[in-house]
Amino acid sequence: MIVMGRVSAPFGVKGWVKVQPFTEETDSLFRYSPWWLCEAGEWRSRTIEEKAVHGTSLLVRFAGIDDRDRAAALKGQDIAIAREQLPAPDEGEYYWADLVGLEVENTAGQSLGHVERLFESGADPVLVVVDEKERLLPFVDAVVKRVDLEAGKLLVDWELDY
Repeated sequence: MIVMGRVSAPFGVKGWVKVQPFTEETDSLFRYSPWWLCEAGEWRSRTIEEKAVHGTSLLVRFAGIDDRDRAAALKGQDIAIAREQLPAPDEGEYYWADLVGLEVENTAGQSLGHVERLFESGADPVLVVVDEKERLLPFVDAVVKRVDLEAGKLLVDWELDY
């Protein structure tokens, strides 16, 4: 499963929820069906009955969710799609989910830790690399020299004391 968003809050009284998408385009999550919600640690398929874009969020009403109390119970749940639903990335492009967990090593052969997550800074994506401390590395060609998904490694031009 690839996490693509999160239920952020109930919306109204008729079972709608507000969804924060983790996609580049706000409405691109609507291209995929079914959605999977992580409920009590298990992924469960959910069918969308109604949907709308609301600013930078999505509004969704799932089948079987018809009041605010049921909608509120979904708050905080991750929304995912099956990996097979995604198109293959172009050469030199990566899904963020594929980078999470990679071991990060600098060009001097020193371990910097592993990629815990990524976020968009406004200018460029940022890798959050964690070992005994947290490092923020811009995901740009000048820093990221090689991504080897098969080996589970990222080679970067970044010193330990940065």
